[in-house]
Amino acid sequence: MHLIQNEFRGLMMQPIKELTQYFLQEEAAGIAHSGGSYLAHAIGVYRDLKSWDWDEEAARAGLFHSIYGTEIFQDFTLPVSRRNEIKSMIGEQAETLCYLNCALRRRPFDAQVTQTHGPHTIDDRFSGTVASISTKMFDHLCEMHLCDWLEQVSRAGGWDYRRKGYRNIARRLGGIALSKYETVFNSAPEQVWFDEYLWPEGVSR
Repeated sequence: MHLIQNEFRGLMMQPIKELTQYFLQEEAAGIAHSGGSYLAHAIGVYRDLKSWDWDEEAARAGLFHSIYGTEIFQDFTLPVSRRNEIKSMIGEQAETLCYLNCALRRRPFDAQVTQTHGPHTIDDRFSGTVASISTKMFDHLCEMHLCDWLEQVSRAGGWDYRRKGYRNIARRLGGIALSKYETVFNSAPEQVWFDEYLWPEGVSR
């Protein structure tokens, strides 16, 4: 599914090495994440999005997908007051996608996934408001959000965290996203933890 093509064109792109240097500058590169480092995971999401047919400009959103922290990942959180720094590196559209991925509250987000008609809403944990976004932007967000999880779940081992939610995202998107989901989750163990919005007990992050 070509969700992103042609939508992020026109930005003078910095070399990817310069973008990864930003993580070193912010002392974020070596932070532990999903059995590896934060930077390694970020690069993994960027590369995976390219393999999902996202073009180079759009895939760079994957590098910064959790730059402001997320509802569950708080080990590194760039203040949202510095959003313009990220916009200057990857463009406004890509940064907006990153912001939404960081801002969303996951339980209401999952409820939106099964809604077939837009507009969709994001419960913004930073502003305390509810933002309305187009179906196209919501699908972009769903794809990056799913890619983020598929890149890490086999290392992190948190297979039962939001298991139904991620399955619904994959089914909504279909195509490459669903195929990648099925490839990863074909090796998943039987579900044993059913409080899906709490990290499974006994599993390190």
